[in-house]
Amino acid sequence: MTTADLVTRMLAGDRVALAKLMTLVENRHADTPLVMSLIHQRCGNAYVIGITGPPGAGKSTLVDRLVGQLRHHGHSVGIVAVDPSSPFSGGAVLGDRIRMQSHFLDPGVFIRSVSTRGTHGGLARATRNLVQLLDAFGKAFVVIETVGVGQTELDIMRVADTTVVVLVPEAGDTVQTMKAGLLEIADLFVVNKADREGALRIKTELEMMLQLRPPATWSVPVLLTEATAGRGVEALLETILRHRDVWASSGEAAAHNTAARQEEFIAVLREELVRRLDASLENGRLGALLLRIKQGEIDPYRAALQVIDDEECVRRILARSAMPASTGKA
Repeated sequence: MTTADLVTRMLAGDRVALAKLMTLVENRHADTPLVMSLIHQRCGNAYVIGITGPPGAGKSTLVDRLVGQLRHHGHSVGIVAVDPSSPFSGGAVLGDRIRMQSHFLDPGVFIRSVSTRGTHGGLARATRNLVQLLDAFGKAFVVIETVGVGQTELDIMRVADTTVVVLVPEAGDTVQTMKAGLLEIADLFVVNKADREGALRIKTELEMMLQLRPPATWSVPVLLTEATAGRGVEALLETILRHRDVWASSGEAAAHNTAARQEEFIAVLREELVRRLDASLENGRLGALLLRIKQGEIDPYRAALQVIDDEECVRRILARSAMPASTGKA
Protein backbone atom coordinates (compact mmCIF):
# COMPACT_ATOMS: atom_id res chain seq x y z
CA MET A 1 0.00 0.00 0.00
CA THR A 2 1.39 3.39 -0.99
CA THR A 3 1.79 6.28 1.40
CA ALA A 4 -0.88 8.22 -0.49
CA ASP A 5 -3.29 5.31 0.00
CA LEU A 6 -2.60 5.35 3.73
CA VAL A 7 -3.35 9.07 3.86
CA THR A 8 -6.63 8.55 2.00
CA ARG A 9 -7.67 5.82 4.42
CA MET A 10 -6.64 7.91 7.44
CA LEU A 11 -8.65 10.91 6.25
CA ALA A 12 -11.64 8.58 5.87
CA GLY A 13 -11.37 7.67 9.57
CA ASP A 14 -9.16 4.57 9.54
CA ARG A 15 -7.37 4.42 12.91
CA VAL A 16 -4.96 1.72 11.72
CA ALA A 17 -3.86 3.93 8.84
CA LEU A 18 -3.39 6.81 11.27
CA ALA A 19 -1.18 4.65 13.50
CA LYS A 20 0.92 3.54 10.51
CA LEU A 21 1.38 7.12 9.33
CA MET A 22 2.40 8.15 12.83
CA THR A 23 5.07 5.45 12.84
CA LEU A 24 6.27 6.59 9.41
CA VAL A 25 6.50 10.21 10.56
CA GLU A 26 8.14 9.40 13.89
CA ASN A 27 10.81 7.37 12.08
CA ARG A 28 11.38 10.35 9.72
CA HIS A 29 10.69 8.24 6.64
CA ALA A 30 11.58 9.88 3.32
CA ASP A 31 7.84 10.18 2.57
CA THR A 32 7.21 12.38 5.63
CA PRO A 33 7.08 15.65 3.62
CA LEU A 34 4.63 13.99 1.20
CA VAL A 35 2.36 12.90 4.07
CA MET A 36 2.34 16.33 5.66
CA SER A 37 1.68 18.02 2.32
CA LEU A 38 -1.28 15.73 1.58
CA ILE A 39 -2.95 16.48 4.92
CA HIS A 40 -2.06 20.17 5.10
CA GLN A 41 -5.43 21.45 3.92
CA ARG A 42 -7.18 19.39 6.59
CA CYS A 43 -5.16 20.89 9.45
CA GLY A 44 -5.78 23.95 11.57
CA ASN A 45 -9.00 22.93 13.30
CA ALA A 46 -7.79 21.18 16.47
CA TYR A 47 -6.99 23.14 19.61
CA VAL A 48 -3.66 22.07 21.10
CA ILE A 49 -3.15 21.99 24.87
CA GLY A 50 0.37 21.49 26.22
CA ILE A 51 0.84 20.06 29.71
CA THR A 52 4.34 20.47 31.06
CA GLY A 53 6.20 20.63 34.36
CA PRO A 54 8.70 18.69 36.47
CA PRO A 55 8.56 14.92 36.96
CA GLY A 56 6.27 13.79 39.74
CA ALA A 57 3.86 16.70 39.38
CA GLY A 58 1.01 14.37 38.42
CA LYS A 59 0.81 15.45 34.78
CA SER A 60 -0.38 12.07 33.50
CA THR A 61 -3.21 11.91 36.05
CA LEU A 62 -4.17 15.49 35.28
CA VAL A 63 -4.22 14.76 31.54
CA ASP A 64 -6.34 11.69 32.19
CA ARG A 65 -8.90 13.76 34.14
CA LEU A 66 -8.81 16.64 31.66
CA VAL A 67 -9.49 14.28 28.77
CA GLY A 68 -12.38 12.88 30.78
CA GLN A 69 -13.84 16.38 31.05
CA LEU A 70 -13.41 16.99 27.33
CA ARG A 71 -15.13 13.70 26.53
CA HIS A 72 -17.94 14.54 28.97
CA HIS A 73 -18.59 17.64 26.85
CA GLY A 74 -18.62 15.55 23.66
CA HIS A 75 -15.22 16.53 22.25
CA SER A 76 -12.98 14.06 20.43
CA VAL A 77 -9.42 14.07 21.75
CA GLY A 78 -5.95 13.09 20.63
CA ILE A 79 -3.14 12.58 23.15
CA VAL A 80 0.57 12.78 22.39
CA ALA A 81 2.57 11.60 25.40
CA VAL A 82 6.24 12.50 25.01
CA ASP A 83 8.24 9.93 26.95
CA PRO A 84 11.93 9.47 27.76
CA SER A 85 13.85 7.55 25.14
CA SER A 86 15.05 4.04 25.84
CA PRO A 87 18.88 4.05 25.73
CA PHE A 88 18.71 0.71 23.89
CA SER A 89 15.87 0.94 21.37
CA GLY A 90 15.39 4.70 21.13
CA GLY A 91 11.67 4.14 21.66
CA ALA A 92 9.36 5.43 24.37
CA VAL A 93 10.03 3.97 27.81
CA LEU A 94 6.56 4.55 29.19
CA GLY A 95 3.55 3.07 27.43
CA ASP A 96 0.27 4.76 26.55
CA ARG A 97 -1.72 1.77 27.82
CA ILE A 98 -0.19 2.21 31.27
CA ARG A 99 -0.67 5.96 31.44
CA MET A 100 -4.19 6.41 30.09
CA GLN A 101 -5.95 3.11 30.77
CA SER A 102 -9.37 4.69 31.35
CA HIS A 103 -9.41 6.12 27.81
CA PHE A 104 -7.59 3.45 25.86
CA LEU A 105 -10.76 1.72 24.59
CA ASP A 106 -12.67 4.98 23.99
CA PRO A 107 -13.14 5.40 20.20
CA GLY A 108 -13.28 9.17 20.74
CA VAL A 109 -9.72 9.20 22.07
CA PHE A 110 -6.51 8.36 20.21
CA ILE A 111 -3.34 8.00 22.29
CA ARG A 112 0.21 7.98 20.99
CA SER A 113 3.43 7.75 22.98
CA VAL A 114 6.51 9.22 21.33
CA SER A 115 10.08 9.21 22.55
CA THR A 116 12.16 12.38 22.80
CA ARG A 117 15.06 10.63 21.01
CA GLY A 118 17.45 13.07 22.58
CA THR A 119 15.67 16.16 21.28
CA HIS A 120 16.27 19.26 23.41
CA GLY A 121 13.17 21.09 24.57
CA GLY A 122 11.35 17.96 25.73
CA LEU A 123 9.71 17.40 22.36
CA ALA A 124 10.67 15.10 19.54
CA ARG A 125 10.99 16.63 16.06
CA ALA A 126 8.01 14.51 15.02
CA THR A 127 5.69 15.82 17.74
CA ARG A 128 4.34 18.69 15.67
CA ASN A 129 3.67 16.30 12.79
CA LEU A 130 1.86 13.85 15.08
CA VAL A 131 -0.34 16.71 16.29
CA GLN A 132 -1.10 17.63 12.68
CA LEU A 133 -2.05 14.04 11.86
CA LEU A 134 -4.50 13.98 14.78
CA ASP A 135 -5.82 17.35 13.63
CA ALA A 136 -6.39 16.07 10.09
CA PHE A 137 -7.98 12.93 11.54
CA GLY A 138 -10.66 15.16 13.03
CA LYS A 139 -9.74 15.48 16.69
CA ALA A 140 -11.20 18.64 18.20
CA PHE A 141 -8.54 18.81 20.92
CA VAL A 142 -5.00 17.48 21.03
CA VAL A 143 -3.30 17.24 24.42
CA ILE A 144 0.51 17.03 24.55
CA GLU A 145 2.10 15.82 27.76
CA THR A 146 5.83 16.46 27.80
CA VAL A 147 8.49 14.30 29.38
CA GLY A 148 9.07 16.74 32.25
CA VAL A 149 12.79 17.42 31.90
CA GLY A 150 12.74 20.78 33.66
CA GLN A 151 14.73 23.61 32.16
CA THR A 152 14.89 22.27 28.61
CA GLU A 153 11.23 21.75 27.83
CA LEU A 154 10.48 25.16 26.38
CA ASP A 155 9.64 24.01 22.85
CA ILE A 156 6.11 23.17 24.00
CA MET A 157 5.08 26.82 23.57
CA ARG A 158 5.87 26.62 19.85
CA VAL A 159 3.43 23.76 19.34
CA ALA A 160 0.66 24.31 21.89
CA ASP A 161 -2.07 26.94 21.74
CA THR A 162 -2.46 26.87 25.52
CA THR A 163 0.49 25.88 27.71
CA VAL A 164 -0.30 24.59 31.19
CA VAL A 165 2.59 24.38 33.66
CA VAL A 166 1.95 21.89 36.47
CA LEU A 167 3.73 22.21 39.82
CA VAL A 168 3.26 20.67 43.26
CA PRO A 169 3.52 22.20 46.76
CA GLU A 170 6.87 20.45 47.23
CA ALA A 171 8.28 22.19 44.14
CA GLY A 172 10.34 24.33 46.51
CA ASP A 173 11.78 27.74 45.76
CA THR A 174 9.83 29.23 42.85
CA VAL A 175 12.92 31.20 41.82
CA GLN A 176 14.02 27.92 40.23
CA THR A 177 10.83 28.05 38.21
CA MET A 178 11.89 31.39 36.82
CA LYS A 179 15.28 29.99 35.87
CA ALA A 180 13.54 27.23 33.93
CA GLY A 181 11.70 29.85 31.92
CA LEU A 182 8.35 28.42 32.93
CA LEU A 183 7.02 31.83 33.94
CA GLU A 184 7.53 33.00 30.37
CA ILE A 185 5.90 30.06 28.62
CA ALA A 186 2.91 29.45 30.91
CA ASP A 187 -0.57 30.52 29.85
CA LEU A 188 -1.77 29.19 33.18
CA PHE A 189 -0.27 27.49 36.21
CA VAL A 190 -1.69 24.53 38.07
CA VAL A 191 -0.60 23.64 41.58
CA ASN A 192 -1.56 19.97 41.65
CA LYS A 193 -1.86 17.79 44.75
CA ALA A 194 -3.33 20.87 46.41
CA ASP A 195 -4.41 18.88 49.47
CA ARG A 196 -0.79 18.87 50.59
CA GLU A 197 0.79 21.45 52.86
CA GLY A 198 2.25 24.45 51.08
CA ALA A 199 -0.20 24.58 48.15
CA LEU A 200 -1.60 28.00 49.05
CA ARG A 201 1.89 29.34 49.72
CA ILE A 202 3.25 28.41 46.30
CA LYS A 203 0.06 29.69 44.67
CA THR A 204 0.51 33.05 46.37
CA GLU A 205 4.21 33.22 45.46
CA LEU A 206 3.46 32.47 41.81
CA GLU A 207 0.75 35.11 41.68
CA MET A 208 3.13 37.69 43.14
CA MET A 209 5.84 36.79 40.63
CA LEU A 210 3.38 36.92 37.75
CA GLN A 211 2.57 40.50 38.65
CA LEU A 212 6.09 41.38 37.47
CA ARG A 213 5.24 40.33 33.93
CA PRO A 214 4.47 43.12 31.44
CA PRO A 215 0.74 43.88 30.98
CA ALA A 216 -0.93 41.64 28.43
CA THR A 217 -4.35 40.75 27.10
CA TRP A 218 -4.27 37.58 29.20
CA SER A 219 -3.50 37.53 32.92
CA VAL A 220 -1.94 34.18 33.77
CA PRO A 221 -4.03 32.50 36.50
CA VAL A 222 -2.85 30.01 39.12
CA LEU A 223 -5.27 27.15 39.79
CA LEU A 224 -5.37 24.49 42.48
CA THR A 225 -6.19 20.89 41.55
CA GLU A 226 -6.28 17.44 43.08
CA ALA A 227 -6.10 15.33 39.95
CA THR A 228 -6.45 11.97 41.68
CA ALA A 229 -9.78 13.07 43.13
CA GLY A 230 -10.80 15.07 40.06
CA ARG A 231 -11.04 18.32 42.03
CA GLY A 232 -10.41 21.53 40.12
CA VAL A 233 -10.24 19.83 36.71
CA GLU A 234 -13.53 21.27 35.48
CA ALA A 235 -12.31 24.76 36.42
CA LEU A 236 -9.07 24.01 34.58
CA LEU A 237 -10.94 23.18 31.37
CA GLU A 238 -13.10 26.30 31.72
CA THR A 239 -9.95 28.42 32.08
CA ILE A 240 -8.34 26.78 29.04
CA LEU A 241 -11.43 27.51 26.95
CA ARG A 242 -11.47 31.09 28.22
CA HIS A 243 -7.83 31.46 27.19
CA ARG A 244 -8.70 30.06 23.77
CA ASP A 245 -11.32 32.78 23.28
CA VAL A 246 -9.02 35.58 24.44
CA TRP A 247 -6.11 34.22 22.41
CA ALA A 248 -8.17 34.07 19.21
CA SER A 249 -9.80 37.49 19.61
CA SER A 250 -6.52 39.25 20.42
CA GLY A 251 -4.87 38.24 17.15
CA GLU A 252 -2.18 36.23 18.93
CA ALA A 253 -3.51 33.01 17.44
CA ALA A 254 -2.99 34.30 13.89
CA ALA A 255 0.54 35.50 14.75
CA HIS A 256 1.35 32.15 16.36
CA ASN A 257 0.15 30.24 13.29
CA THR A 258 2.13 32.50 10.94
CA ALA A 259 5.31 31.96 12.93
CA ALA A 260 4.65 28.21 13.09
CA ARG A 261 4.33 27.95 9.29
CA GLN A 262 7.63 29.76 8.79
CA GLU A 263 9.37 27.67 11.43
CA GLU A 264 8.04 24.47 9.91
CA PHE A 265 9.20 25.47 6.42
CA ILE A 266 12.73 26.09 7.69
CA ALA A 267 12.73 22.81 9.66
CA VAL A 268 11.52 20.78 6.67
CA LEU A 269 14.03 22.47 4.37
CA ARG A 270 16.88 21.78 6.77
CA GLU A 271 15.84 18.16 7.25
CA GLU A 272 15.50 17.54 3.51
CA LEU A 273 18.88 19.12 2.76
CA VAL A 274 20.55 16.89 5.36
CA ARG A 275 18.74 13.85 3.96
CA ARG A 276 19.97 14.57 0.43
CA LEU A 277 23.51 15.27 1.61
CA ASP A 278 23.54 11.94 3.46
CA ALA A 279 22.26 10.22 0.31
CA SER A 280 25.07 11.79 -1.74
CA LEU A 281 27.62 10.54 0.77
CA GLU A 282 26.11 7.04 0.68
CA ASN A 283 26.05 7.04 -3.13
CA GLY A 284 29.73 7.97 -3.30
CA ARG A 285 29.19 11.32 -5.05
CA LEU A 286 31.68 12.93 -2.68
CA GLY A 287 33.88 9.86 -2.38
CA ALA A 288 37.00 11.38 -3.93
CA LEU A 289 36.84 14.44 -1.70
CA LEU A 290 36.21 12.31 1.39
CA LEU A 291 39.28 10.22 0.54
CA ARG A 292 41.44 13.37 0.37
CA ILE A 293 40.06 14.47 3.75
CA LYS A 294 40.81 11.08 5.32
CA GLN A 295 44.37 11.12 3.93
CA GLY A 296 44.96 14.63 5.30
CA GLU A 297 45.44 16.21 1.88
CA ILE A 298 42.77 18.82 2.61
CA ASP A 299 41.24 19.97 5.88
CA PRO A 300 37.48 19.42 6.49
CA TYR A 301 36.74 23.15 6.60
CA ARG A 302 38.30 24.01 3.24
CA ALA A 303 36.70 20.90 1.75
CA ALA A 304 33.23 21.90 2.97
CA LEU A 305 33.62 25.43 1.54
CA GLN A 306 34.88 23.93 -1.70
CA VAL A 307 31.71 21.86 -2.03
CA ILE A 308 29.44 24.80 -1.22
CA ASP A 309 31.20 27.08 -3.71
CA ASP A 310 30.93 24.48 -6.49
CA GLU A 311 27.49 25.16 -8.01
CA GLU A 312 27.52 21.98 -10.07
CA CYS A 313 28.42 19.88 -7.03
CA VAL A 314 25.64 21.50 -4.98
CA ARG A 315 23.20 20.88 -7.85
CA ARG A 316 24.12 17.18 -7.88
CA ILE A 317 23.72 16.92 -4.11
CA LEU A 318 20.31 18.58 -4.17
CA ALA A 319 19.08 16.64 -7.17
CA ARG A 320 16.34 14.17 -6.35
CA SER A 321 18.30 11.50 -8.20
CA ALA A 322 20.78 11.65 -5.34
CA MET A 323 18.13 10.13 -3.12
CA PRO A 324 18.00 6.36 -2.64
CA ALA A 325 15.33 4.76 -4.82
CA SER A 326 11.92 4.79 -3.11
CA THR A 327 9.34 2.07 -3.48
CA GLY A 328 6.54 4.50 -2.71
CA LYS A 329 5.36 2.13 0.02
CA ALA A 330 5.24 2.68 3.75
